[in-house]
Amino acid sequence: MSGLDSPDVSAAYDAVRSDKDDTNWLLLSYAGAMGDKLVLSGTGSGGLQELGPKLDDGQAQYAYVRIEYANDTESTRVKFVLLIWIGENTKVMRKARVSIESGAVKRVLSHHSISVDARDRGDIDQDEIVARLRRAGGADYNGGRG
Repeated sequence: MSGLDSPDVSAAYDAVRSDKDDTNWLLLSYAGAMGDKLVLSGTGSGGLQELGPKLDDGQAQYAYVRIEYANDTESTRVKFVLLIWIGENTKVMRKARVSIESGAVKRVLSHHSISVDARDRGDIDQDEIVARLRRAGGADYNGGRG
């Protein structure tokens, strides 16, 4: 699966991970004559709220998102989420290939706390994802009150 090693994907990944860049998400989509090449199809600084409308109901896509949330009253945490999107109108063969192809994506976008499989926009609810990040993160000294 070509495209993942492109300089623009690497630069977008570095931007999302950087504390000095406002970019907090990137989106990879399939392109090419056979739809077999993953390309960077977008980046932004508006978080999940901005990313949601960019997800295509007819495609499988991968997003990498920086999530910041209150750890307690004095601090915040920064975690990274890999979102595996399979729109409800995605062709059957593309859906079947996601389980194999997502492994290559996970190797390139390797630093993430959780992976979220999403089939509709309700699956990318900010509060639910933060709750999952809290559970995955271990210690919560503020009893989940953020």
